Amino acid sequence: MLLLAKFAGILVLVWFYTSAKKVNGPAINWAIIGVLGYWLTWWLANKLLVASLAGMFSKNPTMIFMVTQIPVFVGLAAIFFIRKKLLASVDNHQ
Repeated sequence: MLLLAKFAGILVLVWFYTSAKKVNGPAINWAIIGVLGYWLTWWLANKLLVASLAGMFSKNPTMIFMVTQIPVFVGLAAIFFIRKKLLASVDNHQ
């Protein structure tokens, strides 16, 4: 696993935990939902996108590095929507 992916996973954990604290939500549950959502999306993007694109750039190390970062950004995009849904559910309950 790449360093950027691990760092992003830690940031997601902290972001969801602090977001839940701000809106008086269940912080541990939100943190777990965020991290699981991020890693599941990262894994799927890694298996589906990187596996198919990596062979096209086998001679260029810079492009290989850039292609292997795609799952991080796909995971971050997914958790943006997951967090938005969690915040909306808190607004509906209040």
